[in-house]
Amino acid sequence: MATPIDAPAREEVVDKRNDTTAHIATEEGASEDSATEMNVDEKTATREAHPTKGDEDADGIKAEPTAQVLHHAPTTPGVDENNIVFWDGDDDPHNPYNWKRWVKVFNCVLISALTFVTPLASSMFAPGVPSLMREFKSDSKELASFCVSVYILGFAAGPMLFAPLSELYGRTRIYHVCNIGFIAFLIGCALAPTLNALIVFRFFSGVFGSCPVTNGGGSISDMITQQKRGAAMAGFSIGPLLGPIIGPVIGGIVADKLSWRWVFWILVIISGVISSLFFLLSRETYAPVLLQRKTDRLIKETGNINLRSKLDAGLTPRALFTRAILRPFKLLAFSPICAICNIFVGIAYGYLYIMFTSITPLFEQQYGFNSIHAGLAFLGLGVGSMIGVGYFSTESDRYMKKKAKEAGELAADEEEMARRPSVSAIKPEYRLPPLRAGAILLPVGLFIYGWTAQYKVHWIVPIIGTAIMGIGNLIIFMSLQLYLVDTFTIYAASALAANSVVRSLLGAVLPLAGGPMYEKLGLGWGNSLLAFIAVALIPVPWLFMRYGEYLRKRFAIENL
Repeated sequence: MATPIDAPAREEVVDKRNDTTAHIATEEGASEDSATEMNVDEKTATREAHPTKGDEDADGIKAEPTAQVLHHAPTTPGVDENNIVFWDGDDDPHNPYNWKRWVKVFNCVLISALTFVTPLASSMFAPGVPSLMREFKSDSKELASFCVSVYILGFAAGPMLFAPLSELYGRTRIYHVCNIGFIAFLIGCALAPTLNALIVFRFFSGVFGSCPVTNGGGSISDMITQQKRGAAMAGFSIGPLLGPIIGPVIGGIVADKLSWRWVFWILVIISGVISSLFFLLSRETYAPVLLQRKTDRLIKETGNINLRSKLDAGLTPRALFTRAILRPFKLLAFSPICAICNIFVGIAYGYLYIMFTSITPLFEQQYGFNSIHAGLAFLGLGVGSMIGVGYFSTESDRYMKKKAKEAGELAADEEEMARRPSVSAIKPEYRLPPLRAGAILLPVGLFIYGWTAQYKVHWIVPIIGTAIMGIGNLIIFMSLQLYLVDTFTIYAASALAANSVVRSLLGAVLPLAGGPMYEKLGLGWGNSLLAFIAVALIPVPWLFMRYGEYLRKRFAIENL
């Protein structure tokens, strides 16, 4: 067994296997891949204290006794060091962190495109519901609402299966299977002969459509270093927030000019094109799967059956599968970081879907908009979300680089920094400063929207309120999603799966309470009630920045 690497040392461990040399990254020069993915087994990492407990930086982020992440090799007990397979040095081109920039960008674009179209399907169908109900001769308001929300319930069910499976079999295989399933059930929706059949098909289209939303963040963390991950995640997060906003605008026009069935056919065409490109051009990003493939190839070439991947946890396939399936549930149940992030994001996401239930009737009844113009009123949320994307993508990465440079541990050259990211200087809590603005803007937007609509102020003012809410919503979503990714690293997909379950459940359930709430309290006090709940969450970013690191270590989960 290799010994731990001392904090100040710069040592290189060489793995010799039948004339094939694998260089294991040095402590300061390790890629983020080798810095984070070593944590596959809880026994593979220890930490050395550097800051004094209780110290804080200028932004109030508490410095706990953590710093260098130290690694033991190999991860599988009883395996000879000479039989361990890892990357061939810091610059191994097969390591996703070392891919060319255009390859990373192209893969991120493909993932973001998938992540845009599946949330788009959640609300694009909504304007066609009245004609659907007339065709199937039903006047049930509950069924009409359920036709829309059942898709979000599918979004809650799918992640608990597809996220852990992606950590077993790789990201791309799961994407391909889910893309096929998504398209197949969209076709079922377009051809549905009965209302019950449509509901079943729509649920399963939501199940399969949840895959890119859940696994996309994990794919991005597989290939983008921590200092540059903010911009990539901002692009990825446009889909889950902007897709449902644009959906009613497009769906209203399609349902009005063609029919509700054509909404699904258009989604089939868009999904088919993107899925085909993804199948032909995407690459696997998950390091444990890539290293296992490399190990299998070397075993075949050399005949040495004792070779093992450095990231092999040494478990049977059945044990690996059980552990992977249980991982999101463990995070939900035992990690306060995960639980609080999920509740915060879930409430913000639920508010977004409450807006979907109130904007159309508000602008049709109080401002005299027709169905197409009422759909355009959703663009306030869309514009706000885009402003939030621009703010977060620049501010988050800028702050991360600033804090790392203050620690004096980043190389001056950008490309060298990408290959050798600092581990000890970069805490997940450094993603949280933008969250302070988002937490404040969300209730401000709700107050403006509610009371200006209540008193029938010019229509542009409540739309401005929704735009402010959109900015806050995007920043909250992005900050906490990226915080989960940076916290759980190699298990980011499982952390995002747990987040997606809570978010989707609240997104499906809260709108059902929105209508009765507005009838009882009115738009002013109804939205004020939502805003007061959001106000109670404003301290969360400050508390996480001060105590987040303590919570991460105090409630570290064994045997993930």
